[in-house]
Amino acid sequence: MTSEIRENLSYETFGRAVRELAQTIADDGYEPDIVLSIARGGVFVAGGLAYALDCKNIHLVNVEFYTGVGTTLEMPVMLAPVPNAIDFTDKKVLIADDVADTGKTLKLVHDFCLETVAEVRSAVIYEKSHSLVKCEYVWKRTDDWINFPWSVLPPCRKAGTPITPSKDAL
Repeated sequence: MTSEIRENLSYETFGRAVRELAQTIADDGYEPDIVLSIARGGVFVAGGLAYALDCKNIHLVNVEFYTGVGTTLEMPVMLAPVPNAIDFTDKKVLIADDVADTGKTLKLVHDFCLETVAEVRSAVIYEKSHSLVKCEYVWKRTDDWINFPWSVLPPCRKAGTPITPSKDAL
């Protein structure tokens, strides 16, 4: 985390951001055959983009990298089941994620696609200046820590079970 300032994204603003991001992609003339979501945060972005861009083919890749606020594994790792690259052959792929922070996760997924696809581009809600990957489509650039509406509250538990704050909300 490069600063103590936090960007707070509400569900309402998220909806507007995804729609504006989709319009930017459409205005650019890019029509993806596949929207490839990087789970978990990219799932929300991918769903919104796929609807707005009228793309019915969505795939998901699970990547583990962040272990807490500002803490990561040394390198991102794709978790099973890894998509079959053959499904992407000669397709235009739009990789969707919530944020390009270090860019390592996006680079892993981009490199996974590169050998097989006709074209690959990336779309994110936020991109940080130090990201290894410079995305083709970005809603907003910031170097602040981002509080996403889906990650600031603790997980739901059975009534009566003690709840501890989410690591991301700290």
